[in-house]
Amino acid sequence: MARSFAAKGRDLGLCARRTERLDELKAELTQRYPGIKVAVAALDVNDHEQVPKVFAELNDELGGIDRVVVNAGIGKGAKLGSGKLWANKATIETNLVAALVQIEAALEMFAKSPPQAGGAPSSGHLVLISSVLGNKGVPGVKAAYCASKAGLTSLGESLRAEYPSGPIKVSVIEPGYIESEMTAKSSSTMLMVDNETGVKALVAAIEREPGRAVVPWWPWAPLVQLLRVLPPRLTKLFA
Repeated sequence: MARSFAAKGRDLGLCARRTERLDELKAELTQRYPGIKVAVAALDVNDHEQVPKVFAELNDELGGIDRVVVNAGIGKGAKLGSGKLWANKATIETNLVAALVQIEAALEMFAKSPPQAGGAPSSGHLVLISSVLGNKGVPGVKAAYCASKAGLTSLGESLRAEYPSGPIKVSVIEPGYIESEMTAKSSSTMLMVDNETGVKALVAAIEREPGRAVVPWWPWAPLVQLLRVLPPRLTKLFA
């Protein structure tokens, strides 16, 4: 996604735990697109006190941030009742609680940005990367993951109701299974799209600034409609 946005001429603020990979990416992007700025920072989103500090640092370095993509997440998990509370707790904390912290920090940052031309209120675009699995619980190891993404989607829907006509735009993006490091060990390979296809769909959806979007549209938009009405015993097809 960073490469795709850079190709569009967008300045980027990138944060993650592994800064060596970010530094390599920054070098690649600034060499390929010398007209853009790329700022990088180390951040573990579970370090709640650091989130607003890092956001502020990136904002200062770039001279303003008008879009925040809340994308950090993990896919740990265990069958409920299996005695592996730590895995499910980590998933909820990273995918939902830490996302809430990022949402709060982003909204505060947008509110402090200069007014728009003509004196209109400060604006910004908040993008929440949820999941198609936020639409229904599934059994087994994905139970906590589904719950975390359902919670994130709900936060996004609440914010959409809070800002029905701006100035903050809120997009809830629900990806299906996309090839990545996170999905490398997934057993749901029949429904997985390659990384290039998935990224293209994600970036296109974010650029449209929709209220809510399932990506890629095919096969996931029809499958989400099916998922929502499936009896619980049949949702294991998506596990």
